Amino acid sequence: MTAAIENEVNASFDFDLEALVLSLLETALEIEECPYDASVELVITDDEGIHQVNRKTRGIDSPTDVLSFPNAFYESPADFEGLEQQDDVFDPDTGEYMLGSMMISADKVRKQAAEYGHSEKREFAFLVVHSILHLLGFDHMEDGEREEMEEEQRKILNTLGITR
Repeated sequence: MTAAIENEVNASFDFDLEALVLSLLETALEIEECPYDASVELVITDDEGIHQVNRKTRGIDSPTDVLSFPNAFYESPADFEGLEQQDDVFDPDTGEYMLGSMMISADKVRKQAAEYGHSEKREFAFLVVHSILHLLGFDHMEDGEREEMEEEQRKILNTLGITR
């Protein structure tokens, strides 16, 4: 497993970012029964940085907490059938399945942790898991999808003992 982390705003937290991301990635892929070693890219930015990307990519003129950019198409969430037929989803050097990229606002991590009354580690972990699930084809636009995604988030975080 590989996590390429770019901390473009030099945000500091009281936990090891890379170790946490790798642990979340490994647990999520195990629970979702991914048959491949995988990699993910993570950019840590601030509200201004994520606002610009949100406006450019989604046409939404406001900051958000997390953005996800999947590298593959799924017929249904975490359906790994046919991935090998898709172009550019496996790293030619390592053979790892390249899940995609995520962007997290450090400002939102801090604000939301305070708002929800839990640690910054828990909020950061939640956002990473939420994004990993988006990278695996999960969504939350409809009630059934939302319930399924929320259940998967709970399973992953509970497995690692990361609770509110």
